[in-house]
Amino acid sequence: MSIATRTGDGGTTSLMYGKRVPKDSPRVGAYGEVDELNACLGMARAHAEKGQKALLEKIQKALVGLMGELAVATEDLARYEADGYARLKDEDLGLLDEEIVRLEKAAPQPTGWSTPGGNLAGAALDLARAVCRRAERGVWQLEKKEGNVRTIIPRYLNRLSDLLWLLEREISS
Repeated sequence: MSIATRTGDGGTTSLMYGKRVPKDSPRVGAYGEVDELNACLGMARAHAEKGQKALLEKIQKALVGLMGELAVATEDLARYEADGYARLKDEDLGLLDEEIVRLEKAAPQPTGWSTPGGNLAGAALDLARAVCRRAERGVWQLEKKEGNVRTIIPRYLNRLSDLLWLLEREISS
């Protein structure tokens, strides 16, 4: 089967379980922004130091479950859960909180605004942070338009952007 199905040529795309929606729907926008975030994290991981690589990979794997959940129409969420697909868990959020506490203890207090681009890994983390903020806004737009977004999803993205900022400071200092 070809990846080029041509079914999206008219401006619609298929969600998980087959429901067709416009490509500019808030749901497609939200999971597309998380997909872009995951790609940015892949770039950051490729340039990161050994210790950060493992953490970034765990985050990327959590984002796959988050993305999957966003790619399901509201009426199919129960089916998605029953099918046992990966979903964001409290432990995923807990990992971010633990890392934030660790980095805040170790990092010097900021003395002003930072300028992205001190090194490749830091620049990639800054880009990922900015994309993460956009993804969070997209999830809130989806919640406002359709509802039924689990509260852990925007909380995770909000916390992740904070962590990415701290990771960039760790790499660049």
